[in-house]
Amino acid sequence: MAEADLDGRVRARAFQFLREQTKLHGDEVLPREVLAKGFEFEGQRVPLIAPQGIFKPAVLPEMPLSITTVPVVEGEDRPYDDGVGPDGFLRYRYRGTDPMHRDNQGLRLAMQRSVPLVYLYGITPGRYMPVWPVYIVRDHPVELSFSVAVDAPYMPVIANMKLDPTSLEARRAYVTVETQRRLHQQSFRERVLRAYQEQCAVCRLRHEELLEAAHILPDGHPKGEPIVPN
Repeated sequence: MAEADLDGRVRARAFQFLREQTKLHGDEVLPREVLAKGFEFEGQRVPLIAPQGIFKPAVLPEMPLSITTVPVVEGEDRPYDDGVGPDGFLRYRYRGTDPMHRDNQGLRLAMQRSVPLVYLYGITPGRYMPVWPVYIVRDHPVELSFSVAVDAPYMPVIANMKLDPTSLEARRAYVTVETQRRLHQQSFRERVLRAYQEQCAVCRLRHEELLEAAHILPDGHPKGEPIVPN
């Protein structure tokens, strides 16, 4: 019970820290250094990000606190191809190819215990969009991946509510799709702004908050990809 209580308090503090930092920065996207520095918990420094994608800080006894997807770099492949699976949930790749690796075991335990995590989605190098709470909801050992569902931010407060499993899955599927759309849009916008040095391509306006990123060929077009040349 003591370990479970510690685990719950650390996660609650992590979520509070992310709320504070996104409000402080006035943006949903945070610098990596803020996430790497993390927060203080009972005299210990707790980072939220590390070089490995599945991260368990020293303060937690068993399960990871966060999972990370590295930013897109034009012309380069990500080391792990995270995306959306046919079930409508995010797919997160195992660490390596061993299903029994301790990091994969940690996420499997989080799934079994329905423990919330933080998902850090790389927007551009050095900048991440934190999404919380997310849950590991399915294990796909043949495909070396997990299904990750995003839930509404207020749900951990009423986690003891008895919810119909079908209703729970439907809500999480809806929130996940909306979140994935936000991640896609934010990532595209920041990559375009960086490519054009934070100024309008037409009039050279430099007020970033007034600038928008738009496709030349729209999403529905066969060649309407979310890449900088478009």
